[in-house]
Amino acid sequence: MDENSNKSTAEPSPQKRKLSDRTIAISCLAFFFGMVGMAFAAVPLYAMFCQVTGYGGTTQRVEQMSDTILDKKIIVRFDANTSGGMPWHFEPVQRDVTMNIGETTLIKYEARNITDKPTAGRASFNVTPQAAGAYFNKVECFCFTDTVLKPGEDLEMPVVFFVDPDIVNAPELKGVNTITLSYTFFPIAMPAPVAANADVKKNASGQL
Repeated sequence: MDENSNKSTAEPSPQKRKLSDRTIAISCLAFFFGMVGMAFAAVPLYAMFCQVTGYGGTTQRVEQMSDTILDKKIIVRFDANTSGGMPWHFEPVQRDVTMNIGETTLIKYEARNITDKPTAGRASFNVTPQAAGAYFNKVECFCFTDTVLKPGEDLEMPVVFFVDPDIVNAPELKGVNTITLSYTFFPIAMPAPVAANADVKKNASGQL
């Protein structure tokens, strides 16, 4: 076999090299966009996981109240915080409540805008001990709701909840007789005025 024959066998043709380079490029792009998609999906998937399992102290959201009330007391404490320069005074109306496990209870938080201009916020929450989050059921809550307060305005925000009776069967919570529900308000951008939204829609459709 001559030298030219060995050379042609060892080296791929220009067409094959071009096809191979294109395949590698497409694979890299697919990997990149796949990683971006996974990054965006991670947050809602993690939130869903926390809501289902109570992981990280995430409470459960339910539509109906408990139909079982135990003859066993538990203390629930309430904590309030602001973050990110939130210009509100935020606190629970009462610091704690002693209740029967399974008993549906209403408590309230208060927020006041201490600035001279309208401001908006959104609250997140968690429960400690974290394992108790799976047994802390909220029927009504202001969390993750965009809230706007006018200058100096006060607002009462109710929370309706109960502690699932199954908590007494959780080995990791044996001996726990106090749970803390904590909310943190973060500042958000003020929503656009309705009139401004209407003007944007008109301009986008080409109407005057």
